[in-house]
Amino acid sequence: QVQLVESGGGLVQPGGSLRLSCAASGSIRSIGIMGWYRQAPGKERELVAHMTDGMTDGGNANYAASVKGRFTISRDNAKNTVYLQMNSLKPEDTAIYYCNAYIFSDRWDAYWGQGTQVTVSS
Repeated sequence: QVQLVESGGGLVQPGGSLRLSCAASGSIRSIGIMGWYRQAPGKERELVAHMTDGMTDGGNANYAASVKGRFTISRDNAKNTVYLQMNSLKPEDTAIYYCNAYIFSDRWDAYWGQGTQVTVSS
């Protein structure tokens, strides 16, 4: 079994920062793209950022336009962990943030974490 466990969410004032972490564990043979999605109340889940494994391209990151320049995704392949550093947070960043990863256990599958709440409010 493969699990993704997120941590680091919480309540922060506008302009503040948070760092999310997501660790993959279980019967893992390889991990491909890892990323973060978010879902605000009444809205569809959307991609925030994702990052390749860096095996062939040094780790290519892509961001949603709404977070570019404020959020930074990174990963530690030795720890099977992906991070999301969120700076200059805005109220519109409030959402449940989900970790996502493509993992080869006995085949390639997409896995999701349970979600962590991020609330940006004064």
